[in-house]
Amino acid sequence: MSHSTVPRSRAEAKKTDEKTGKKASASGGAAGPQGKRAGKLSLRLRFRRDRTLILMTLPAVALLLVFNYIPIFGNVVAFQDYDPYLSDNGFVAMFESPWIGLENFERIFQDSAFWHAVQNTFVLFTLQLVLFFPIPILLALVINSVIRPRVRAVAQAIMYLPHFFSWVLVVTVFQQIFGGAGIIAQTLRQHGYDGFDLMTDPGIFKFLVTAEGVWKDAGWGIIVFLAALSAVSNDLYEAAAMDGAGRWRRMWHITLPALRPVIALLLVLRVGDALTVGFEQLLLQRDSVGPGASEVLDTYVWWNGIRNQDFSYAAAAGLVKGVVGLALVLTANKVAHLMGEQGVYKK
Repeated sequence: MSHSTVPRSRAEAKKTDEKTGKKASASGGAAGPQGKRAGKLSLRLRFRRDRTLILMTLPAVALLLVFNYIPIFGNVVAFQDYDPYLSDNGFVAMFESPWIGLENFERIFQDSAFWHAVQNTFVLFTLQLVLFFPIPILLALVINSVIRPRVRAVAQAIMYLPHFFSWVLVVTVFQQIFGGAGIIAQTLRQHGYDGFDLMTDPGIFKFLVTAEGVWKDAGWGIIVFLAALSAVSNDLYEAAAMDGAGRWRRMWHITLPALRPVIALLLVLRVGDALTVGFEQLLLQRDSVGPGASEVLDTYVWWNGIRNQDFSYAAAAGLVKGVVGLALVLTANKVAHLMGEQGVYKK
């Protein structure tokens, strides 16, 4: 029997491994600090490696800079009595307008119409979060449980189609169904009943807006959740079925935990849009129900800034909306971290 096959005790093997490790570390092996520094690529090498991806993202970065980040500097008019007619160039007029400090913000917090718009905004956000957010999850679970691929594809296409409709078309469709001259009202009158007009009822307007959002954008959420479900291995379902787990238990212990990171991410993004509940949708129906039921922060800013041309006041209101929205995103993301999820960004 050769020496290499002689069994050693555990103590001898441990001593030999420790000696080998010390020799490797003493000789400056790859495990030491020099090895770590040697494995790190320089900025030039990383740029050469990823230059194709960087070039692909440059148009998107340029669009973000032009339409999202550069206009942020326009918030300076919130602290001015901005008058665009002081110069032929509106940008030059920003430097010639007088500074008034926080007067616009004082006007905002003393305006009862502003607080009424804030109230309507949060009411609509709460309804959409409770009624609209779970519906794509439920529909994705239903579609994912369909065995036949053709039936699943047809159902997904039908539900996703309204996402491409404009809000003008969506409001028109609801008007033709639930309006005073709509199909339901005409059918009731033909059978001797009184008709109704849900499109002009301020009391149910918030539920109507939520229903329009569900019909239009639920299909988009379905795609996101179905993509998350496609990453779940079928072996997990088969193993659970062999252990005697029924359909509901498989959904509760396999499907929903797989969707949890996506749900947390979309929930954080949804909270970030809490103060943006649909400008075009509400503006189209403002005259039919009145500003008391339809006025939200976006329409409030538009009405004061565009219609009344009080640009500084509208900029101040928009700046307050942006700061509060940022605080909501950071708070929701912190809650996601406490729940063990990644959220929008890592810790």
